[in-house]
Amino acid sequence: MIHIRRAGPLDAAPIVALLNAIIAKGGTTAYITPWKAADVHERMQRPSAVWHLAEDDAGSVKGFQWFEPHPDIPKDSASIATFVEIGATGLGIGSKLFVATRAAAVEMGYRSLDAVIRADNTGGLAYYQSRGFETIQLLPDMPLSDGSRVDKVWTRARLD
Repeated sequence: MIHIRRAGPLDAAPIVALLNAIIAKGGTTAYITPWKAADVHERMQRPSAVWHLAEDDAGSVKGFQWFEPHPDIPKDSASIATFVEIGATGLGIGSKLFVATRAAAVEMGYRSLDAVIRADNTGGLAYYQSRGFETIQLLPDMPLSDGSRVDKVWTRARLD
């Protein structure tokens, strides 16, 4: 069974392990450079950032999701990111995470959530679309931190 809870600073190491495995595999995230636990800890401390963690009965991290304000989107919207353990997609982990995230975002007064997804990440696009996200804009030829370029899709879900 999967359990969802708010993530905290002590969760940074297992979150980084999951994220870095996804980065190493490549092809689904715009992140190229591995993260450190300090990176996650710093992001968790940002004002209005909310992180949720998905764990199995043994306490193993199976996924996480966070949202936070972003300067390039409207003030009543937050930017969201979702990561699920390799091999564990399609099991409802992202769905359970989104229930908690959506409730927290509404409670904080956000009216929408924005996600920017690589255009070649068909699984990610399908996930967000199934949560009610609609395409706002296609972002062609966007640079990644290693200099490579990919197309991205900017999506938004209304929360009201």
